[in-house]
Amino acid sequence: MSSRLLDILFAFRSDQRVLSLADLVRRTGIPHATVRRLVIELVDAGALDRREDGRLTVGLRLWQLGTLAPRTESLRALAQPFMEDLYAALHQHVQLAIREGTEAVVIERLSAPEALGLVSRVGGHLPLHCSGVGKVLLGHAGREFVDSMLADGLRRHTRQTVVDPGILRKELAECRRTGIATVRGELTADADSVATRIVDGDGRVVAAMSVVVRAGSLKLQAALPTLLASGLGLSRALGWRPGVKVQGL
Repeated sequence: MSSRLLDILFAFRSDQRVLSLADLVRRTGIPHATVRRLVIELVDAGALDRREDGRLTVGLRLWQLGTLAPRTESLRALAQPFMEDLYAALHQHVQLAIREGTEAVVIERLSAPEALGLVSRVGGHLPLHCSGVGKVLLGHAGREFVDSMLADGLRRHTRQTVVDPGILRKELAECRRTGIATVRGELTADADSVATRIVDGDGRVVAAMSVVVRAGSLKLQAALPTLLASGLGLSRALGWRPGVKVQGL
């Protein structure tokens, strides 16, 4: 059984990052019913992720394990120089996050010693509906996912938290149009943030990068040019090029 699980996982390649059940059956030679059962186990364990179209990609937990390999070029490693440039320019919190289920996971952060204290840490989780990185990831997560989250209700963290579904939908639509999300005091009253999307070569929004500042200490608009340059640079490093359509738009 373990060898068949590995056969399925090793069917993914750098040039074949998204596979259907039929693709896995064809590439592994394992019967369809068996592949389907094993895929369900792998998805439940977080080793594979199932996209809205039913196709599969390597999951977050398997990616986290892969980052332990010394020769692995992870998203964090690719992001490091761009985050360092952003930090050097602004001397504020700079963080990188990905989506895991209904939350954002911070996978890297650079912070100045005197910077505002934050509620999360590297490896910590942030709500999607009221954090900068979260709104970027939620805005590009697909209509069904957004509908499901709104149907479950939204938690109010501060007086500024947007919990009205209609208002949030408008914000997410604007985020999809511009690739930017701005949050002012929604998660913690004394923190503002602005975030941008990170896009891979297939046009998928795979992460979000943000700058977090003490409320009123810096005009977020002033941070945008540097943030956008860093986000576009990392996206290019992941294979994105002008003309590649961002999925979900």
